[in-house]
Amino acid sequence: MEKDPYLVEIEHITKHFGSYCALDDVSLRIRRGTIFGLLGPNGAGKTTLIRIINQIFLPDAGTVRFDGRPIQSSDVCNIGYLPEERGLYKKMRVGEQAIYLARLKGLDKATAEGRLRQWFDHLDIASWWDRPVQELSKGMQQKVQFVVTVLHNPKLLILDEPFSGFDPLNADLLRREILRLKSQGTTIIFSTHDMTSAQALCDDIALINRSRLILSGSLSDILAQHPDQENLDRIFINTVKNNNE
Repeated sequence: MEKDPYLVEIEHITKHFGSYCALDDVSLRIRRGTIFGLLGPNGAGKTTLIRIINQIFLPDAGTVRFDGRPIQSSDVCNIGYLPEERGLYKKMRVGEQAIYLARLKGLDKATAEGRLRQWFDHLDIASWWDRPVQELSKGMQQKVQFVVTVLHNPKLLILDEPFSGFDPLNADLLRREILRLKSQGTTIIFSTHDMTSAQALCDDIALINRSRLILSGSLSDILAQHPDQENLDRIFINTVKNNNE
């Protein structure tokens, strides 16, 4: 049987927090093996949608389908999530903590350590293994968290503002790793308000503003439909402006 071309299907999702509507009837489909840009200003509803996919929140209405069926609690083991607000236990040693977090994703200790050692060598951070987390800069800590996020080879990788806190050199390193994971078949949701990064990385995009989906499609089609607006930054600004009027 041929696989469904969509790994994730979001169908008419609505979510309220009291009287506040965080998501209003949002529907999206995310193709396998692509980078999907989830775009919008702060407070638009992006993080709420990500947390619903991760089953941290339940929607008030609507359905999330994963790999061709309604999402289940066991699917968390097939998802890697790097949230915008990150944190590690400051007094634990880096390697010890990375193994602990990897085991929460279902890896046994030996497998976790073997994969971690390979990643640490690959990223030239092996010397950090026995250092307390509190000795690492914010960018170094985020690099460790990225490794832990991808270590269990998830089908779906969700990155919420992944370049926040990185210097240009390490941001470029992370971009290369994201593209390498895509080339290996990983489906990636890339949540950001940085249009330049989205335009450089994404195959498809969706723009959410004030809890509603206002634009979606392949990046190439959207750029072709707005030739007078030059780039994604201008399309983003004009679309949000028109939606707010």
